[in-house]
Amino acid sequence: MQSAIKQVDDSFSVSAQITVEDVHALARQGVKSLICNRPDGEAADQPNVTEIEAAAAEAGLAMAYLPVVSGKFSSADVSDFLAALHSLPAPTHAYCRTGTRSITLWALGQLRDGRSSQELLQVAAALDYDLSSALGLAPQAPAHQRPAGAAHYDILIVGAGAAGISVASSLLARVNDLDIAIIDPAEVHYYQPGWTLVGAGIFKQRDTVKTTASLIPEGVHWIKAAVGGFDPHNNRVTLEDTRPVYYERLIVAPGIKLNWHGVEGLVDTLGHNGVTSNYRYDLAPYTWKLVQQLRSGRAVFTQPPMPIKCAGAPQKALYLSADHWRRSGVLDNIDIAFYNAGEVLFGVKEYVPALSEYIKLYGAKLHFGHRLVKIDGDSRKAWFETSADNGEKQLVETDFDMIHVCPPQCAPDFVRASELADEAGWVDVDQNTLRHKTFANVWGLGDAMNAPNAKTAAAARMQAPIVANNVLEDMSLVTGIAHYNGYGSCPLTVERGKIVLAEFGYGGKLLPSFPRWVINGQKPSRLAWILKEKILPPIYWKAMLKGKEWMVDPEHSKTGKAGA
Repeated sequence: MQSAIKQVDDSFSVSAQITVEDVHALARQGVKSLICNRPDGEAADQPNVTEIEAAAAEAGLAMAYLPVVSGKFSSADVSDFLAALHSLPAPTHAYCRTGTRSITLWALGQLRDGRSSQELLQVAAALDYDLSSALGLAPQAPAHQRPAGAAHYDILIVGAGAAGISVASSLLARVNDLDIAIIDPAEVHYYQPGWTLVGAGIFKQRDTVKTTASLIPEGVHWIKAAVGGFDPHNNRVTLEDTRPVYYERLIVAPGIKLNWHGVEGLVDTLGHNGVTSNYRYDLAPYTWKLVQQLRSGRAVFTQPPMPIKCAGAPQKALYLSADHWRRSGVLDNIDIAFYNAGEVLFGVKEYVPALSEYIKLYGAKLHFGHRLVKIDGDSRKAWFETSADNGEKQLVETDFDMIHVCPPQCAPDFVRASELADEAGWVDVDQNTLRHKTFANVWGLGDAMNAPNAKTAAAARMQAPIVANNVLEDMSLVTGIAHYNGYGSCPLTVERGKIVLAEFGYGGKLLPSFPRWVINGQKPSRLAWILKEKILPPIYWKAMLKGKEWMVDPEHSKTGKAGA
């Protein structure tokens, strides 16, 4: 078992997210049924519930899917959980991201059935869960007051991804005695820019992952829990078990949600039937397997509407796959199609000519204005919505032997449901200072905020010191407000050994890091490939996440509280 099983009583246990392999291990241990309390798409390494359901059916286990958003436990959720426990064959195992939602639902159900709060608190505490807030046993105070003993930090960071850890390190690089905490339940941290190269057989999975504990900066408190919600009027964040955490200043960097359910049938076929995606850690090796196996047939690559993280990644998969087929001598036998919901190959026109040459080289057919809406893996068919000449919507069907899918994306649920979000659901910040437009003690960076920049690791590398500076300026610990120019970078891997290094800011303004005689970003470059393959990974692990701000020099103004 990858996840530790916590035995609550003789007939019920809980754990963090389980895998397909775990399902069979649980069956061998005598478990008869499963309850999933985790919505799909919360993390990039999360198997969809349909994969777990298929494994459960194969192992002879019953299963109920009762997803609950972190920190949102309704009376109906408790009733549904109780009904499932009573109807499913015992023993039953429930899981979510950390097990907290599952044991909280169980405890609230037991409380309804007459067991005492103190007894349930002790049962949970013995399994390392604190349910004092969920069971109403935590100290209470008026909304505008902090309860005695409640967790409180000068700076609270939501998210331990590239943006969250980088901004914590950037803060400490400037002032080393700050009271900082990071909230994130994930045990592991991924170098997601490497997954494109995993899908091309260049990197190994193990090259893209480290433990979160090894990356949390020294002196920063790690709150290993999921966020349930924000209460910015009272300077607090609620955890998934309803515990409050208070702050003086908040930095929101939770990343982006992959909406696999946004395409009908996709979750039912991911990882088999030739359906893959480099946007999930465990599926990138399957991409490479499919590419190696395909000797003839039709290969389809898709891109959803913006915004998405790393907008070049969908076509990177195309280029590297096609390059492998070209080198293997089978390219002429493969019909390659790129279906893009947008209307252009790349959003910054200066890079399009070089990319178009590779599209021509690989014989790929471009279909703009086509949004993937449905997949049937068994029949190997996909359907795209597009507009006819008269403006009417129509469906276009295509066959495939392999299809690489980029899923539609959105901000995490707890962000979209909060007062921090704009109308589209993203953290609403001033695009120059990255300070929240309404709440002056809140900042945002990374993929979940709404500045009109490319959502890439390179953007987070630039944003982290800007947010760090501006938070400390607000604390009167540094002078001058830093400004973000929208910088983002997309190393477009057009073939094995060459990259078109796209670097740009707001409005598509070119922002190259190197002189043209070193790397001309508008031309395929061997040196840019070396940068991507050999230099950027150690810079990510050993510099960016450690507060060593390589090639970052943000502009400052000396006065004013811009964005407040």
